[in-house]
Amino acid sequence: MTGIILHLSSGQGPRECAWIVAQLARVWAAEARAAGLACEAVEPVAGPAASLLLSIEGNGAEAFAAARTGTIRWIGTSPFRPQHRRRNWFVGAARVAQTGDMPDLDEADIRYQTLRASGPGGQHVNTTDSAVRATHLPTGLTTFSQDQRSQFANRRIARLKLSLLLEEQRRAAAAAGRREAWSRNHGLERGNAVRTYRGEDFRLG
Repeated sequence: MTGIILHLSSGQGPRECAWIVAQLARVWAAEARAAGLACEAVEPVAGPAASLLLSIEGNGAEAFAAARTGTIRWIGTSPFRPQHRRRNWFVGAARVAQTGDMPDLDEADIRYQTLRASGPGGQHVNTTDSAVRATHLPTGLTTFSQDQRSQFANRRIARLKLSLLLEEQRRAAAAAGRREAWSRNHGLERGNAVRTYRGEDFRLG
């Protein structure tokens, strides 16, 4: 897996925000195709997702990611609570540091375990030990990845997840008691959205 990685997060938002995260993965994939790029979720998105990683590749990926990094606003009626008065919902997108940009995550501090990836059954079950569990020994934090085709790619995703968890710990410690989001884009700036979408069809503007 190469390219830019964006982390989409609902922060501490309600279920509606997790729904928006999943919808944005679909919307941004379509926007990327229109721009001649590839944008896809690193792991399958089966429904509302509090947090997910997107991989963006192609000529122009830097500008595409930059235009979507920050707070994203969706204006619409809750798909779960139609009578809810709230119309403005916010999620965040942040760029994830690549392997060489994580000086605080020492490879010597990570223990990797390979496992057989589970699947839906039949011919789709992965019969090789390509799934990877990564444990950060100093903190005990553990992540898991099985949806990439190769052990190398799953290892990289598991390491990226560790970097996000460690970033959360650093931010939580600095916040000294403030409630934080799981992601890098904690404390979403609701008055400073970089992009705004409207309605269930996610019209831009």
